[in-house]
Amino acid sequence: MASEVRIRAVERDYPVKASTSPFDDWGAISEEAKSMVIFRWLIELRTGDQWQEVGNLSSHAVWYGPTESSKAMNIGISLLEEFRGQGIGSIAQRLLAEELHRQGYVRVEASTDVTNIAEQRALEKAGFLFEGTLRKAQGRVDALHDLQVWSHLS
Repeated sequence: MASEVRIRAVERDYPVKASTSPFDDWGAISEEAKSMVIFRWLIELRTGDQWQEVGNLSSHAVWYGPTESSKAMNIGISLLEEFRGQGIGSIAQRLLAEELHRQGYVRVEASTDVTNIAEQRALEKAGFLFEGTLRKAQGRVDALHDLQVWSHLS
């Protein structure tokens, strides 16, 4: 388990360290998706006196109706390979959910591939609750994939 983890907001175009994951093989990005407002945070781990970048988080709005109270935030995470399996992702996702709740969002959600068991465990440890399966919801380079949706409510 990581001893000290923090998140720090950065601009969308901040050059984050790249990690690899079979769940991030997108292929061509839609022009419409490129205009989405995406917020980004670095995940940093304290090692001695220094803070080290170990991954990043993102969020974007999801609307369930035309009112401000119908707006939720969907979050995503990317950890560098050598920092996976240490509890860092759970801590970072909990910190981000808490930050978004402080900003006034009642619903924070995360979606993950139905086969991504490690992320499902991380979300549960971060206090998210499993809500269901979104069938053929995410297109990646190889096919359409089913996603699980998880929520964290203030």
